[in-house]
Amino acid sequence: MAASASSPAKTMVVKIGSSTLVGPDRALRRDFIADLAAQADELAGLGWRLVVVSSGAIACGAPVLGFGSRPADMPSLQACASVGQCVLSAAYDEEFRVRGLLTSLVLLTRQDTARRTSYLHARDALGRLVELGVVPVVNENDTVTVDEIRFGDNDTLAALVSCLVSADLCVTLSDIDGLYTANPALDPDARFIPRVDRIDAGIIASAGDSTTSVGTGGMITKIRASRILMTAGIASVICSGAEPRALVRLARGESVGTLFAPPAGRLDIAPRKLWIALGDSAHGAVTVDAGAVRAIVEGGSSLLPVGITAVEGDFRAGATLDVRDPDGFTVARGLAQAGSDELRLAAGRHQDEIASNRLLAALAGRPAIHRDELIVFA
Repeated sequence: MAASASSPAKTMVVKIGSSTLVGPDRALRRDFIADLAAQADELAGLGWRLVVVSSGAIACGAPVLGFGSRPADMPSLQACASVGQCVLSAAYDEEFRVRGLLTSLVLLTRQDTARRTSYLHARDALGRLVELGVVPVVNENDTVTVDEIRFGDNDTLAALVSCLVSADLCVTLSDIDGLYTANPALDPDARFIPRVDRIDAGIIASAGDSTTSVGTGGMITKIRASRILMTAGIASVICSGAEPRALVRLARGESVGTLFAPPAGRLDIAPRKLWIALGDSAHGAVTVDAGAVRAIVEGGSSLLPVGITAVEGDFRAGATLDVRDPDGFTVARGLAQAGSDELRLAAGRHQDEIASNRLLAALAGRPAIHRDELIVFA
């Protein structure tokens, strides 16, 4: 993973969880941010550019506003985020300036990235900041978000940012040192997994929930984000935020934490398909039979209505849908060519049946999801 000074610069995205940024005393860990700045400076000398995806705004704002714990109501959470974001931004700016590094603040919501044009504007802005040698500090805009437009966790946001900046590596600094066969806090027989080449249902099942009180994402969100990154051809690592100089060591090619390695020789994924995978949350899902799974995963085909066995959710044409196999495992994501009512009527029907049905005639000759708007996960 190391880059020499003469080779093209590489980009690393680092996602920092709230439990890593905020100590047990609920105070922001300025020492951690100072160490991150020192690593960013060293990374620059190795030919790496850094983008930070930072949690912690709510956790930092809550004690300042006098809350004894994370509040439950949305207005209080938004108030904590507003105050806490100022605390975070000031800390990053001050500690990075000591190293001669300039930071910037980028706040995003699903509403920004769900629209293709806004997604592209965000990509262009982040790309230019990185080119200028700035270290962008990205976070969800929790001050204005409500559940309908939330990313919900910064693991997904880090995957999105990694795709926006065409990162070479995405590193998640967490309160655990990587992936285990089970939750090590609950199972003493859990074994550490140093490398993952394919995320299947077994890997998903091994993920345990977060045990911290300040964060919102557990291991399952990290694995799902890593799966999308593998699909995009981007390597990712989950490791402990307490691991000394983890970012620099990774840049030098050392093994730290759990590496999620993208498939060798995987073709480049079209930027539009990455937007489909990450830009918006899924508004529904379709379950398909084994034949349809083979057709879209191995054959690169469109999803036809005849292969659909169940439709979940209430959505319109153009909505983002998860595509699940008969066991409920998500194998792909794409844009619906029809609304949920039409797809429920068309599910399991051949094209000649659809063409002869006056309610479904408009779907005749059209797939449920076209292959050009379907991304198959690694």
